Amino acid sequence: MFQPFHFLKKYKLLYLMILPGFLFFVVFKYLPMGGLIISFQDYQPYLGIQGSPWVGFKHFIRLFTEPTFAMLLSNTLILFALELVVFFPLPIILALMLNEVRHKLFKSSIQTIIYIPHFMSWVIIVSITYVFLNVDGGVVNEIIAALGGQKISFLTSPEWLRPMYIGQIIWKEVGWSTIIYLAAITVVDTQLYEAAEMDGASRLRKIWHVTLPAIRPVIITLLILKIGNTLELGFEHMFLLLNSLNREVGEIFDTYVYTAGLKNGQLSFSTTVGLFKGLVGLILVMIANKLAKKFGEDGVY
Repeated sequence: MFQPFHFLKKYKLLYLMILPGFLFFVVFKYLPMGGLIISFQDYQPYLGIQGSPWVGFKHFIRLFTEPTFAMLLSNTLILFALELVVFFPLPIILALMLNEVRHKLFKSSIQTIIYIPHFMSWVIIVSITYVFLNVDGGVVNEIIAALGGQKISFLTSPEWLRPMYIGQIIWKEVGWSTIIYLAAITVVDTQLYEAAEMDGASRLRKIWHVTLPAIRPVIITLLILKIGNTLELGFEHMFLLLNSLNREVGEIFDTYVYTAGLKNGQLSFSTTVGLFKGLVGLILVMIANKLAKKFGEDGVY
């Protein structure tokens, strides 16, 4: 007979360790979902949820019919595609390279150096970028001018916003993202490497035929989770890069929610945008998970 209280008592320390994470998701993830109802209302803070008038799909119709929707969707998808194509493979490649380093002190030193940017806020990352790329006194532009070239307005040019955005993500997160892949590589059966070496396989062959197939489930799982965040690029990073000259290529759903919701007080409309992002992410995760299972992988559920 199943006795839940017996398990709670027997494994109380393990449940106690889980409790902070459980409370975090309940308080900050699940309970706020009740507020999504205001996307179907003309919400007024002084009236509250119960007193605000019901408007149905009015805000959804506005979202999909406004001219800004096409711009927001295209900007968000382009930036996500760049992240997926440019950034996503880099931690895998870097982890494979670090795994081939045999000198432990050198390896740990490199890891420490590439992990440090992760602990910096986006404010610091963007500020450092401004120091280097600013037209007036920026290090990069001063070097260009010294070589006889024309200074480039990196910070205000629309064509430079996306490369700058992806470059900052690579600088900040590529090192930290290698941790999961390095952990996955450590559990690869060493006998497979020995067998491959006996067959005359080179290092590249061992990486291609042993290491990559062994960590493929981890790669697929992280890819599915990444796809779920298609419309979730993050507010703070892009907000710090935006200005009146590059907004047409940099305005995304996250910054638009801030503009519409907090600055203009359109709380119901901004909640509608957030609900749309969440539904799109859920659908994409389900599709990606189904495709992963179809090709023989475990998926995330």
